[in-house]
Amino acid sequence: MPDEVLMKNISHRRHDALNELYERHSKRLRATIDGVVHEEAEADDVLQEIFIQVWAEARRYSPKAGKPLGWMVTIARRRAIDRLRRRQAYSRARERYEQRVAQDSQTPRRDSAETFVLNDLRQFLKKSIRALPQFQREAVELAFFKGLSHREIAAATRAPLGTVKTRLELGLQKLTHALKPLRHKV
Repeated sequence: MPDEVLMKNISHRRHDALNELYERHSKRLRATIDGVVHEEAEADDVLQEIFIQVWAEARRYSPKAGKPLGWMVTIARRRAIDRLRRRQAYSRARERYEQRVAQDSQTPRRDSAETFVLNDLRQFLKKSIRALPQFQREAVELAFFKGLSHREIAAATRAPLGTVKTRLELGLQKLTHALKPLRHKV
């Protein structure tokens, strides 16, 4: 029975036709896949994917496009190349991750004294911000912790733009003055 008849039978969901096509061409397709993938387990997967695709797309096959074996060889080559590219991309990603882990393990960690000083500075800054008058504190928090522009702060607080700028300036002056004794630590 010619391959074209097998393809027609496969399109009518005849499992025996798919088995026959597999028996005829699996070795040739496997050789095509092995030429690209070079790994037995992956080659087996690709071969299986090809016949799943043949089963799913048999209705779309047209003898005018060429012989079924040529069609399947094209599918085999494309799938094998895709599999190889995925494996290479995975290897590159794994290498980048391993390099990153190695770099991170070589960077010195902050010692406990430095961590203590930074935590102390954070607490001092929070306390200083809480000590600001309400409108200045609100403007500083919106600008520096929420990332709002002057215009956005004006819209959010329903205050004129000039008033927002003044509140920010006054709040920052007070924070700068409060931090002056600690300048050498910041």
